[in-house]
Amino acid sequence: MKTRDRIIHSALALFNEQGEPNVTTNHIAADLGISPGNLYYHFRNKEEIIHSIFDQYALDLTVGFQPEAPAESDQQRLLAYLDATFQLMWRYRFFYANLPDILRRDAVLQNKYLTAQQSLKTNLFAMLGQFRETGWLDMEDEALASLCSTLKLVASSWIFYQSAQAPQAKITPAVIYQGVLQILNMVSPMTTDKGRAVVGEIIEHYRQQMASASA
Repeated sequence: MKTRDRIIHSALALFNEQGEPNVTTNHIAADLGISPGNLYYHFRNKEEIIHSIFDQYALDLTVGFQPEAPAESDQQRLLAYLDATFQLMWRYRFFYANLPDILRRDAVLQNKYLTAQQSLKTNLFAMLGQFRETGWLDMEDEALASLCSTLKLVASSWIFYQSAQAPQAKITPAVIYQGVLQILNMVSPMTTDKGRAVVGEIIEHYRQQMASASA
């Protein structure tokens, strides 16, 4: 692995473990066993590292949430979407936990974030539209757009919300599975009888996942 990639990998792990505000470029260099000068050869400051991490996040967001992603069934497509939600929230949990502060101090990064979120909203609306065609949802475009915005809001703010519930709150896989269940429990009452049966099976699947992660 190239030094630049190692820096990004180390920074992401440290940000997730210790919280981005608590990690400096010196900590990252020490974790890698390289000099600060070597790190600065690749990145001028921590903000540049965060930008590189975000670029990977945006790429993962695009790949994981394509409405036409291959799947054998609509149920598997929904599972793939939710699994991608879990993986994204877990892999980049520092970003979700510190989102307001990170974006407040970097206008360029905020514009990147808004662009990525608009793309996500478009893809999510398209996927919900597919579920409507399948017969899982019976909603007009306006209601579908509102549901799309609500789901995106819950997913983007879940870790920040959980982090604020107690001093030194620890974000674990079980906490993120709880967020996935929150999304499903919000969708379930809005589905048709056909859709509710499918969502019920998926809720049970993620309850088992959360129980395993908590064990």
